[in-house]
Amino acid sequence: MRAVLQRVTQASCTVDGNITGQIGTGFLVLLGIEDADNSEDIDWLAQKIVNMRVFADENDLMNKALADINGDILLVSQFTLFASTKKGNRPGFTKAARPDVAIPLYEKMVEKLSQLLGKRVETGIFGADMKISLLNDGPVTILIDTKDKE
Repeated sequence: MRAVLQRVTQASCTVDGNITGQIGTGFLVLLGIEDADNSEDIDWLAQKIVNMRVFADENDLMNKALADINGDILLVSQFTLFASTKKGNRPGFTKAARPDVAIPLYEKMVEKLSQLLGKRVETGIFGADMKISLLNDGPVTILIDTKDKE
């Protein structure tokens, strides 16, 4: 499982002209899921996301987590995070999980993040053609891969 966290002051996801999710200050999380991922990956990654201390404290140092600032999460599925670019110029996506595997894991991640954050997590629509709008704060962008736990 791979996640790209972008610290934002606002973000939204639109599908067919309708806003499916929007947040103020917090994280836009782009989530890629592969066949090898499981609930242990969800638990580990969700903890990392909600406890990542990249928000400014009173001394303008990155010491605060989402809960400390009452921040939000917009979670968007993104299979292209598992693009293989080794050969040629057209990426391959064979490492990305198919929808029958990815959708239940994505839904479990939404539940887990909501539980840890203590509030609703905003989302895109799995598999849809989504338009993402964001105001990256910093910019601060962090890549987390559950295969790099150790």
